[in-house]
Amino acid sequence: MECSVLRIDAFTKVIGQGNPAGVVLDGDQYSTKEMQEIAKKVGFNETVFCCSSDHADVKLRYFTPGHETPLCGHATMGSIFALYHGKGSQKRVIETKAGLLSVTYNDEQCEITMTQAKPKFIDFMGDKEALCNSLGIDRTDLDPILPIQYGNTGSWTLLVPVKNEHVLDKMSADAQRFPELLTEMPKSSIHPFAIRSKENAVMSARHFSSPFSGTNEDSVTGTASGVMGAYALNHVYPTDQKKEITVFQGKHVNRSGKVLVHVTRGEKGAHSVGITGTACFNEEIKIKLNK
Repeated sequence: MECSVLRIDAFTKVIGQGNPAGVVLDGDQYSTKEMQEIAKKVGFNETVFCCSSDHADVKLRYFTPGHETPLCGHATMGSIFALYHGKGSQKRVIETKAGLLSVTYNDEQCEITMTQAKPKFIDFMGDKEALCNSLGIDRTDLDPILPIQYGNTGSWTLLVPVKNEHVLDKMSADAQRFPELLTEMPKSSIHPFAIRSKENAVMSARHFSSPFSGTNEDSVTGTASGVMGAYALNHVYPTDQKKEITVFQGKHVNRSGKVLVHVTRGEKGAHSVGITGTACFNEEIKIKLNK
């Protein structure tokens, strides 16, 4: 049995840049076990399976090489591009394990905008010194004011604010240490970021995967960028009602891309979060399944 997987590069219009997503358009053909096998063989940070839905236009299931995950920004970008490119601009609803989310596709610009789940945050109460050691930086490299928090707009990541981009450049993560350090969320990824321009709302970031995911570093992350935008509204722009934040990521793995985050303040921190990005087709991959 052979599976056709489309490689769509998300958060870029340049083939080979951004974040590669595997997209399987006929997801209903495969069992959960087969989906996991396909994702492992593809080897991208996420592979998404497009399935039929009783509640939305399409149901999306996302798999890292190691496990299923509730939501993935770049794989959503990839699947919407694969489903609707060349078919005119679209407004659709997707079913995910993070809930029903709206997406729009601008066919002319190859631009996708998706909503994310309402943000949730949990304070990091662990050992900051050990956390910094696991990232290859010093504790003095941390931003002296901003808190370290877990954030979730579909999946959990640890938001680690650092002083500047140079700190991001020197990082070298030991992901095997993450579970013992992230006592509140042992399976969380880690998302260090730096503010490039507070005035212009520009940030740079890196994203280190949980060792349970079977990958190392994600090039351009949509869900982490989204929750980082909600975090910024809480801590960087506490008097703003809404904000558009540009996030650059991926240069450290030679796959640069850009995410535009839209966040609007809600009551008791229930902000509305959306992200916008582009995508392009790279190649079709054939995967043989074990039978």
